[in-house]
Amino acid sequence: MVWLNWQHQKFKHLLNPPALSLRQPFYILTITLLNLLLPLSFLLLSRFSNARYYLLSLEVDSFPSSQLSSFLSSFLPSVLYLLVSIISTTTLVHSLTGKVTITSESLKPVLRPRLYIAWPFICTLQVCIGLGIEGSIAAGINDCSSSTVGMERSLLSRLIFFLGLHETMLHWSRVVVRPVVDDTFFGVATEERWAEMAAMAASFGTLWWWKLRNEVESLVAVAEFKGSEVADFVAWGLYYLTVTIGMIKIVKGFMWLGMLLLCRRAGIRGSSPDSSTGDEDKV
Repeated sequence: MVWLNWQHQKFKHLLNPPALSLRQPFYILTITLLNLLLPLSFLLLSRFSNARYYLLSLEVDSFPSSQLSSFLSSFLPSVLYLLVSIISTTTLVHSLTGKVTITSESLKPVLRPRLYIAWPFICTLQVCIGLGIEGSIAAGINDCSSSTVGMERSLLSRLIFFLGLHETMLHWSRVVVRPVVDDTFFGVATEERWAEMAAMAASFGTLWWWKLRNEVESLVAVAEFKGSEVADFVAWGLYYLTVTIGMIKIVKGFMWLGMLLLCRRAGIRGSSPDSSTGDEDKV
């Protein structure tokens, strides 16, 4: 009987590592895909703005206006604007008041109230993006870009917006995505590994270079050219809110670099030979 129990424990020990090794890549893949919901929301909203510009202002016949007008007049853009604005606003508040940690200090159980908010948030955003992408392809607005509106931002503006959107996606991942995925896979809050951060950075960078860098500027270009609706001004505010987050990140980076240089200089002065000989003379 003892031998059977020992064999059972040995068999479980042999099975657990492969299970964990298979679970971890799927875990990283799930987090990466859910993190991309936020930049995809910006991409979809920019296409809404660009398509509305063509439909209402230029009256271009290349888009099926009946399908486009019925699609853009639905509740979908309003829901997306609301969700993305909430995420961006909380990111701005966190950037001004909170501190960013690379890894969690300890593994704690996932808070249930946060899950009750995170699950509907993720599901609603995922459904809106799925319906929006399908509707935009059906309406023929999946290849819009801000260059067609006639306005392109400088490289510095694009870089600041890129940093702001990346910071917003990091906040979205830590506050909404990770609690849901951690509870689903492990039931506790896990450490944020470098593999997850590398996968998120690579996927976001690919999406930015492929689509976002040319299309997201429609959020502000349409409002500055012919902003006649509330949605245009909301898109304009959302763009510059993300830019503000990027500027805060740059300022914090320079402050961190300055503090690091000051601490290093103070350490060098404290360990210099002159200070040590001066202390010996005093003694």
